Parts: sequence; C-alpha cells; structure tokens
Amino acid sequence: MSRNPQLGRNGELVHLLTLEGLPAEVIAHILDTAEPFVSIAEREVKKVPLLRGKAVFNLFFESSTRTRTTFEIAAKRLSADVINLNIGASSTSKGETLLDTVDNLCAMNADMFVVRHSQSGAPHLIASHLTTMGRSYVHVVNAGDGRHAHPTQGLLDLYTIRHYKKDFRALTVAIVGDVLHSRVARSLIHGLTTMQTAQVRVIAPRTLVPARIEALGVKVYNDMREGLRDCDVVVMLRLQSERMKGALLPSPGEYFKHYGLTDEKLALARPDAIVMHPGPMNRGVEIETAVADGARSVILPQVTFGIAVRMAVLSIVAAN
Repeated sequence: MSRNPQLGRNGELVHLLTLEGLPAEVIAHILDTAEPFVSIAEREVKKVPLLRGKAVFNLFFESSTRTRTTFEIAAKRLSADVINLNIGASSTSKGETLLDTVDNLCAMNADMFVVRHSQSGAPHLIASHLTTMGRSYVHVVNAGDGRHAHPTQGLLDLYTIRHYKKDFRALTVAIVGDVLHSRVARSLIHGLTTMQTAQVRVIAPRTLVPARIEALGVKVYNDMREGLRDCDVVVMLRLQSERMKGALLPSPGEYFKHYGLTDEKLALARPDAIVMHPGPMNRGVEIETAVADGARSVILPQVTFGIAVRMAVLSIVAAN
C-alpha cells in the first residue's frame, strides 16, 4: 500500500491536503495542539517564536478574504515571515504555469505554501512536484481546492464541536444546505466520521445532494424538519450560487422557506444544540438573523478557533 502523501515515513504530518484518509490520532493531535493557541488567537498572548525565520507564502489563485486573513494572522502570531500572493486565475489555467510559479517561489527560499485554487487537486499536484524535485522540506497546506476539500475549515469545525460538546461519539450532527458544491461539507464529513461521530446527517434539496454521498457514512434527509429532529449540532452551509449551473433552485425565497434555519425549525433540535456556519452568511437565505445572532450560535467563536487551528497546523507541519 502506498504511503499517505500527507504523512512522513513515521506517520508525521508533513502536508495538510485533505481530511480524507487522515488517521484519527493525527486529527486529535491537531485539535489538542490548537488548545493553547486559543489564548494567542484571542490576543491574550501576542506571539510565539515557533516559526521565526520561516517564510510562509499564501498562494491564493482564488479570492478569499476570510481564509487568507486567518492564515496570515496565524502565521504572523507564530513569528513567520508572511508573503501574500493573489494570482489571477487566467494566468494559471495550465498545470505547467502553476508548477513554474512554485519553482520560482522555491528559489526565493519558501518554507511553506498555503494554497487556495479553483481546481480540485492543485495542492496535491504541488506537494507531489516538490517531492519529485527533491524539495520535500517545503510544506503544503490546502486552503481550499475546487469542490474537493477545505481541511482547515473542517478541522476548525471539529474543534468547535469538541469545545462545546466534548465527545463526538455521542453526537448527532446535521450539515444543511448546498452540499453539492461544498468542499467544507466534504472535509467535515470525513472528519466527523473519522472521529466516530454517532450520526452525521446531510439535509438538502435533492438537486444539491451529491450522488452516492451515503457511501461516506451519512444519512440523507430532504425534509429539513425531519432531519433536524434531536440534533446536537447544526452546521449551515453557504448557498454557492456562483458555482451553480442551471436551475438547481427555484428562488432564494423558496429555498429559505424550506431550508433556511429559523427559530421554529431549530426548536426541533435538542435544547442545547449549537448552530455553526463557515461564512460568509447569506442572512435571510440560509439562516435568519435571530438564529445567527442568537444564544445558540457559535459562528463568531468559530472564527477565533480557526486562527488557533491554523496555528496548530502550520506549527506541526513546519516541525516535520
């Protein structure tokens, strides 16, 4: 059996490309490592010197304010030198151009690439190329690739769930909305099932449910009220209209009527259920303001935890 390309010979994390196939002990190690970094994310402690002298290149071929900003904050609070690159997708439509860019940045003594790309598999391609070129000492962290994966978002969601609910094995988690186009949903599903979550539910209209998703170990509901019943965690997804081709939904208003999270629908979940959202939110489409800003919402803590989790990932891969 070939070795997981994310792991070194001794099972240490050298790249973070996807949560699929990542051992539970590696995920748990990342979550445990993030714990002490929360105080730094909350600015109780300003910086630690774990990445002093390291050059972290944020290589974003696809625009993202939130993810890029949190990675930049995470790297800077680890004392790394951070270089932000926003590269137009039109100049990177071919694999050769992408790899030429990587080679040029390696010549500038890059230690780590944080990569966001509209094409699925781009971070894997870069990691494989670095190994082929004898640059396995340069690390790759996937900040989102196509519809494939968003592993650090999945990890920060796992951290948030564990922070509030402790034991995954006792939980029912519902992931609601545009699962078809969501790399966040895929990463979270892989993470939840790896951590032996009692039940993972997907709630969405039939047009937004990927084919054969049940094979990932989830239970599919097309009726939101039925799917929310007795859930411990409700994760709302952004409706990704920019990725949709054709008429997958009648209208935003109709979508909100059936799949938007309201206080009335949330009442079907457990009384202590928490509400999450990876952001940015479309209020009045996926979630009503009363829920987004309500007592059960942990959407803003997710952002803070995201900095700590990204600090953990950067520090772990840099040490291997």
